[in-house]
Amino acid sequence: MNFKPEAAVRPQIYLAGPDVFRPDARDHFVWLAAACDALGLAALLPADGNEEQSAEAPEARIYEANMQRLRGADGVVANLACFRGLEPDSGTVFEVGAAVALQIPVVAYGVPAGSYADRARSALPCAVDASGVLRENDSGIAVEDFGQPLNLMLACSIHIAPTPEAALQKMAELLALRPR
Repeated sequence: MNFKPEAAVRPQIYLAGPDVFRPDARDHFVWLAAACDALGLAALLPADGNEEQSAEAPEARIYEANMQRLRGADGVVANLACFRGLEPDSGTVFEVGAAVALQIPVVAYGVPAGSYADRARSALPCAVDASGVLRENDSGIAVEDFGQPLNLMLACSIHIAPTPEAALQKMAELLALRPR
């Protein structure tokens, strides 16, 4: 009997982030896919609405396509840079939460240095109240201040790396340790 070694299946990495909105999105994803390839990973690019045409609303097609990609991913590398404010892109945060719920490892990059509370202090009028809680001056709403760079639900559930390359490298390391 003649046995052929099974071709090594490369881990599928879903690339989450608001990068689909960049003017150079195509070039950016080509670069990220090449970085994945160099590490033995296969890039799963997010749907952007340019997939097959159907009668379904484009936003529903994008959602379904991205959820299907997430479910098939071995890992997620997410750009969690601030997007239009103090927080990461809400769609990306949803994808990270979905990945965590599916027990798919997530490594993020683009996270600003320092704590979320420090960013809030520099962008909004805030003050510490009599009980030691940082609050927005106008609304009185508490500002989460655990010293983490992101909201605790993100900071406690993912790995954070300084660059896209470092995030992909960390993901390759995490997946090498995971039983298949």
